[in-house]
Amino acid sequence: MKAVAVTPGVKNSAHLVEMAKPSIDEIADGRGVLVKVLRVGVDGTDKEINNAEYGAAPEGFDFLVTGHEGFGLVEEVGANVHELKPGDYVVATVRRPGHSIYDLIGTNDMTTDDTYYERGINLLHGYLAEFYVDDAAYIVKVPSGLKDVGVLLEPMSVVQKGITQAYEIQRRLKVWKPKRAAVLGAGTIGLLAMLALKLRGIDVVTFGKTRKPYLNSDLVENVGATYITTDDISVADYAKQNGAFDLIFEATGYSPIVFDAMRALAKNGVLILSSVTGGDRMVEVPADKLNLEFVLGNKVMVGTVNANREYFESGVQDMSAAVVEYGDWLSRLLTHEVKGLENYEQIFDLLTNGKDAIKVYCQVAT
Repeated sequence: MKAVAVTPGVKNSAHLVEMAKPSIDEIADGRGVLVKVLRVGVDGTDKEINNAEYGAAPEGFDFLVTGHEGFGLVEEVGANVHELKPGDYVVATVRRPGHSIYDLIGTNDMTTDDTYYERGINLLHGYLAEFYVDDAAYIVKVPSGLKDVGVLLEPMSVVQKGITQAYEIQRRLKVWKPKRAAVLGAGTIGLLAMLALKLRGIDVVTFGKTRKPYLNSDLVENVGATYITTDDISVADYAKQNGAFDLIFEATGYSPIVFDAMRALAKNGVLILSSVTGGDRMVEVPADKLNLEFVLGNKVMVGTVNANREYFESGVQDMSAAVVEYGDWLSRLLTHEVKGLENYEQIFDLLTNGKDAIKVYCQVAT
C-alpha cells in the first residue's frame, strides 16, 4: 500500500513509500481492526515534523508515516471484536500506552514517561496511508451522519479534554457554572472550542488577529458568538471594559497572549492553554500583580494536549449536537482538500502557504 512518510531528522523529507498492507493478525487476542483510510486532516504538528523539529521512526524503520487525524471505514475485524463491524465509520485515537501508572489505567494522554508513543508523531506510524490496523480499544465509532465531518474528531477531542478538565477542576467550588467565556484564536481548535462552549449555553467572545469580515469571523457569528479583533483592542482591555471571563480557552500559538489572558480572567476562573510553543520569546509581565490576582482570586491555569478515548466519545456527542443545531457549520471548516496521497507535496505547501485555510485534509479514498 501507499503511505506518506518523513525521514526523522531530515528537513522537508516528506515522500511516498510502499508498505505491506497490514493484517488484523498483527493485533493480539483477536482484537484487530483493519481500517480503510478515507480522509486525514493535517495541521501544524505535521508541518513541524516535516521540518525535522521532532518525531521519531518506529523500531525497525528509517521513516515515519505521518498523519494523526485519521477518518476511515472498517474493512475487517478480529474474532473478539464485537463493538465494531465492517462498514462502520471510525476514528482512531493517537497516543498509545507507555509504562506509567496513568498509562496503565487508560489515561495514557497524561503519561509521565519521558518516551511517549503517538501515531504519526512519535515512534508509531500514522494514518496518511491507504490502510491501518489497530486494537479495537483505540478505535471510536463515528455515526454515519457525521461521515462528512468525522475527520474533525481528533482536534475536537483536544477541545473536549480542555473543557472537561476545567469543569473537573472546578468541582471543588461545588456550584461553578461559567456564564462568559473567551476563545483566543479563530483557527480549527479555536473555532471548535467556541462551538463546544456555545453548545453548553455559554456566552462566547472569540478573539482573532484578522479583521472581519472573513470566513472565520462569519463562522463565529453564525452560531451567535462575538468576534473581536485584537488589533483593535487587547483581551485584557476588552475584559476591563465589558467584564472578566469565567473561562478562557487559548488556541493562538502565540505565547505572550497568555499573560494578557491571565489579566482577563474572573475570580474562580479557569484559563485553558492548548498551544504548543517551541520558540524562545521573552516578554515583560507584571508578575507580582498576576500572582496576587491568581492567589486571591482562586484562579486556575491548565494545559490540554492529546486526548484519550473518553474525549473522542464526548467529541462525537458535541459534533452530533452541532449538526442538529447548526446544520452544515462543521463542514465549512474543511476549506482545503488535497486529492490522493500522491499529491502529498500540496499538503505541506497548503500548511505553509494556504490562504484562508482552516482545515487542510487529504482525501485518501472514497
